[in-house]
Amino acid sequence: MLELLTSPATWLSFLMLSVMEIVLGIDNVIFISLVVNHLPSVQRRQARLIGLGLALIFRLILLSFLSYLSGMTTPFLEIWNHGVTGRDVVLLGGGLFLMAKTTREIHDSMSEGGASGNLKERSTLPGVIAQVVILDIVFSFDSILTAIGLSNQLPVMMAAVVVSLIIMLAFSGFISDFIERNPTMKMLALSFLMLVGFLLAAESFHIEVPKGYIYFAMAFSFAVEMLNMRIRSGKATDSSSVASE
Repeated sequence: MLELLTSPATWLSFLMLSVMEIVLGIDNVIFISLVVNHLPSVQRRQARLIGLGLALIFRLILLSFLSYLSGMTTPFLEIWNHGVTGRDVVLLGGGLFLMAKTTREIHDSMSEGGASGNLKERSTLPGVIAQVVILDIVFSFDSILTAIGLSNQLPVMMAAVVVSLIIMLAFSGFISDFIERNPTMKMLALSFLMLVGFLLAAESFHIEVPKGYIYFAMAFSFAVEMLNMRIRSGKATDSSSVASE
C-alpha cells in the first residue's frame, strides 16, 4: 500500500480518473437537478443528497465486481449477426428511459396552462428517487467500464469515484438553482440529456460516438447561451433606465 501511495503513476492515474468521473457525471447531475426541481424546495437538497449518495454506492458496488463486469461485455445472444451483451441491454434500456423522460419534460415545459406546475404537484420524493436510481445504474455502469480501461488498481478507482462524487455534490445545488432560474438553460440541459439518451441507445448497437465531441458541443452551446443571457440582461437594464427617466 505504501508503494501505491508514493508512486507518481498512481497519483497521475488518480487525477485522470477523478477528472473523467466528474466529466462523465455531468449528465447525471443535470438529470438529478431537473427531476429534483419538481419537488418542494424543502425536499430538493434531501433528494440531491440521496441521488448522488446512491450514485456513489452503485459505483463502489460495481467496482467490487470487476470480473463480472468484464463478463458483461461478452455476447450472450446473437441477433442478425449482432452480438448482444449485458452492457448493451443496460445501455439500451437506460437510453430509452432517458429519451422518454426528457421528451416528457420538454413537452411539459412547452405546454401552456401550467402543465409543469401540475407535474410538480404530483411529484413525490420516493418517485423522484426511483427515477434517479434507474439512471444512476446506467451512468454508473458506463462510467465504471470506462474507468477500468484507465486503471487496474481498485483502491485508486474507488478513491477517484468518492472524490468526484463529493465535488459533484458540492456544485449540484448551484446547478439545480441555476437551471430553475433560467428556462432557456433548462431547455438546453434537456436537449443535452436527449442527446445522451440517443447516444446510450446507439452504443447498445455498437455505434460508438466519441463523447468528447458531445461535451464540446454542450460547452459551446452553454457559452453561447451565457452570452445571450448577458445581452438580455443588458437590454433589460437599459429599458429600466429609460423608463425611470
